[in-house]
Amino acid sequence: MTQNLLTNLEPVDILLVEDNPGDVRLTIEVLRDGKVSNRLNVAPDGVEAMNYLRRRGGHSKARRPDLVLLDLNLPRKDGREVLAEIKTDPMLKRIPVVVLTTSSAEKDVVRSYDLQANCYITKPVDYAQFVNAVRQIQDFWLKLVKLPEE
Repeated sequence: MTQNLLTNLEPVDILLVEDNPGDVRLTIEVLRDGKVSNRLNVAPDGVEAMNYLRRRGGHSKARRPDLVLLDLNLPRKDGREVLAEIKTDPMLKRIPVVVLTTSSAEKDVVRSYDLQANCYITKPVDYAQFVNAVRQIQDFWLKLVKLPEE
């Protein structure tokens, strides 16, 4: 992107990699009520996320996301593996990845940043705090930040 996403007329493409249906529903609601038009796609596990990002299988027409929201504790392929694959792939490595997970373990924080996560946020358990966290992600990454073109 050559400008920040707030001034871009196209909806923002977000890939949410999350296996918890409740967190998916809540994230969808928060982003739908936000001030930035977006297209949210959900991958319920790491394998599906990588298929989406690499446009494999049923994702041949998938749009390159402007932002990935990534849980670490995923079935089939762990979020750490997904993060490592994204950040070592020349075609994907510039996509910002926000780790949004329940783990507050220091080893997970350190490992995520070692794998070049752009941000690490521990999911709040409280509903209002979770809503606030997703809104802050949206405000920062979708309104304020200038992202590179593909």
